[in-house]
Amino acid sequence: MAKKRPTKLSDQIRDAMDNSGLTRYRIAKDIGMNESALGKFYNGERGLSTKMLDRLGEYLGLAIVQQYRQKKSKKGE
Repeated sequence: MAKKRPTKLSDQIRDAMDNSGLTRYRIAKDIGMNESALGKFYNGERGLSTKMLDRLGEYLGLAIVQQYRQKKSKKGE
């Protein structure tokens, strides 16, 4: 069975961290972040500042791709 894509941006970032082959310690040190803070983000205990999200996204080579959803039509239209 195919793995379902995560829908939340934070889940996608966590997956990218997992798939990077790097430890959270290494990622945190390379982007200048406290490893404990990154661990708390990873475990869903806290969020990250936009500054840290930018650093993390750039470090992991992430890009946001907007997907448009089709609007559901109202009945009778």
